[in-house]
Amino acid sequence: MGANNGKQYGSEGKGSSSISSDVSSSTDHTPTQAQKNVATSEDSDLSMRTLSTPSPALICPPNLPGFQNGRGSSTSSSSITGETVAMVHDPPPTRLTHPLIRLASRPQKEQASIERLPDHSMVHIFSFLPTNQLCRCARVCRRWYNLAWDPRLWRTIRLTGETINVDRALKVLTRRLCQDTPNVCLMLETVTVSGCRRLTDRGLYTIAQCCPELRRLEVSGCYNISNEAVFDVVSLCPNLEHLDVSGCSKVTCISLTREASIKLSPLHGKQISIRYLDMTDCFVLEDEGLHTIAAHCTQLTHLYLRRCVRLTDEGLRYLMIYCPSIKELSVSDCRFVSDFGLREIAKLESRLRYLSIAHCGRVTDVGIRYVAKYCSKLRYLNARGCEGITDHGVEYLAKNCAKLKSLDIGKCPLVSDTGLECLALNCFNLKRLSLKSCESITGQGLQIVAANCFDLQLLNVQDCEVSVEALRFVKRHCKRCVIEHTNPAFF
Repeated sequence: MGANNGKQYGSEGKGSSSISSDVSSSTDHTPTQAQKNVATSEDSDLSMRTLSTPSPALICPPNLPGFQNGRGSSTSSSSITGETVAMVHDPPPTRLTHPLIRLASRPQKEQASIERLPDHSMVHIFSFLPTNQLCRCARVCRRWYNLAWDPRLWRTIRLTGETINVDRALKVLTRRLCQDTPNVCLMLETVTVSGCRRLTDRGLYTIAQCCPELRRLEVSGCYNISNEAVFDVVSLCPNLEHLDVSGCSKVTCISLTREASIKLSPLHGKQISIRYLDMTDCFVLEDEGLHTIAAHCTQLTHLYLRRCVRLTDEGLRYLMIYCPSIKELSVSDCRFVSDFGLREIAKLESRLRYLSIAHCGRVTDVGIRYVAKYCSKLRYLNARGCEGITDHGVEYLAKNCAKLKSLDIGKCPLVSDTGLECLALNCFNLKRLSLKSCESITGQGLQIVAANCFDLQLLNVQDCEVSVEALRFVKRHCKRCVIEHTNPAFF
C-alpha cells in the first residue's frame, strides 16, 4: 500500500534496535545529492509532527515477507529463527534515505486511494485489527505510525496465535504505553490473549504491575498460568470485572494475595469486584476452591463451571451463601451435582435467568421442581442428557416458568408429547427448543408446539421419529423457525 507523500519505512533506518539478539538491522541506502534535496524540502511539511517516542512493537511471525509499498518494495533483512518475537524499532529518520523517495515527485493522482481517507476514518479501521496487525501497520509510513499509536486504539490489547512470545510482547507494549505515565498504563482496560499457549506467569505479572485500570482479562486456553499469577492480577487490578480462565488447568481458585489480604482485612472478601468468571475446563477445581472463590468474589453475577468434574453439591452450597446475585450459572457436565445441588441453586430465586445442568446425570424431576418453584423468572434452561427428567418435571417447569424462552431437553428419553403439550400451552414466548434424540416425541407433539408458539425460531428434532407432514406443519405456522432434523425427505 502506498505511503503518505511517498515516504515509507520498514525495518530499515538508522538506529533500529531489537530486544532479541537474533534480529539484525537492515543496511542503509546511501542517498544521492538529489535525493537529499528532495528530502530537505519535504521535511518542512513535517516540522509540526515530531516523533519523540520509540517505534511500535512489532509482533511478527518467522520469515515475514517485506512490506510492499507503492510500486516498489522494502524487504526486511531481519532473521528470526524458531519463535515469534516482539521487536522495537526507532521512529523513521527525519531525512528518508530510501531510493523510493523519488515517488514524491509523481502526480498526486497516483496516491493510493486509502491515503485519501481522513485520520478519523483510518483510526476507525485500525480499531478492528488485533494488536499484532496494528503494530505492522505502524511500520508502513510516518502518518500510519502516528495514527497507529492513537490512545483510543490502546484501550484493548488482543494477541492471537500459538507461536507468539506473549510474555515479551506484553512487556514491550506496556513499556511503550507507559511512556507518558512512567510504570503505569492508565489507558489499557482490556487484555485478550486467548489461545496463546506460550503465556506464562511472567506475562500476567507484567499486566498486574502496569495496568491498574484493567477491567477485562481473557486468557482462555493458556494452560501455563498458575494460581499465583491470577492472584497478582486480581490483587493489583481492583477494577477487574471480567475474568476468563477457561482451559487453564492449573488454576484452582481465585483469591487475593496474602499481602493484599492483610492490608484489606477484615473486609478483603468484598474487595474483588469480579462479576463475570468463566472457569470452564478447570478440571482440578474442587469444592474448597469454589468456597474460596465465593468468599472473595461476592459480586459475581455470571459464573460458568462447565466440566469442573470434581465439584459436588457442597460446593454449590458455599456459592449460594456468599454470591446471592448470580444471574447466569452453568454446571454442565459436573457429574456429581444432584437434586440437592439444584435445591441450593433454587435459593437464587427470581434473580436466576440462565441455568445449564446439561449431562448432570443425577438430576431428576425433584431438582427441576425446586428450580421451577422458586426461580419463576428463568429464561434459559439446558437440561440435555438429564435422563431422570420426565413429563412431570416439564409440566411443573412450564406452569411456573411461563417466561421461558429457551429450553433444551434433548436426550431425555422419558419426555413425550404429554410434556410438550403442557409446554406449548403455557410458554407462548418460547423461541428455542431442542428435542434431539427424544425417542418418545412424535409429530403430534410438534404440531401442538407450532400451533401455540408462533415466535419459535429454532427447533432441533434430530434423531426423532417425526413425519415430514409434521415438519411442514411447523414450517407453515412458524415461518421464521429454523428446523434442525435428520429426515432426508424434508427440505
